[in-house]
Amino acid sequence: MGSTSNRGFASMDRERQREIARKGGKAAHEKGTAHEFSTDEARAAGRKGGESVSQNREHMASIGRKGGESVSQNREHMSQIGRKGGERVSRDRGHMSEIGREGGQSRGRSPEQSEQIAPGEAHRSDSNKGEGQKGESRKSDSQHML
Repeated sequence: MGSTSNRGFASMDRERQREIARKGGKAAHEKGTAHEFSTDEARAAGRKGGESVSQNREHMASIGRKGGESVSQNREHMSQIGRKGGERVSRDRGHMSEIGREGGQSRGRSPEQSEQIAPGEAHRSDSNKGEGQKGESRKSDSQHML
């Protein structure tokens, strides 16, 4: 019972099936009876295929990881992306001032205080802060020696 037939297209190996299908497609094109997709048909078919593939979240995540890994290995390309992003963001004056206000607030300053600080002043005070702490620790060391 249930023996498998060795006859028919489905029983052939994949390579043989491809060869026969290729010959059939080629003959239809030569004869002029092959279906040729219009731009709209091709677009609809591509959209349908893309929707089907994109439903598999794990597959899409895998594709994204592979692409990210591949791109991030090219250091010149990554630095170019960073430069372009930085240039584009820095042109948006409103966005840059918002970043500055948020930075001031994270250091305990009010938005008004952040706006009063001259450009570069916050940087100087940050660098002095580290030196002051070192200087204070030196003082405390010398006080212990007395």
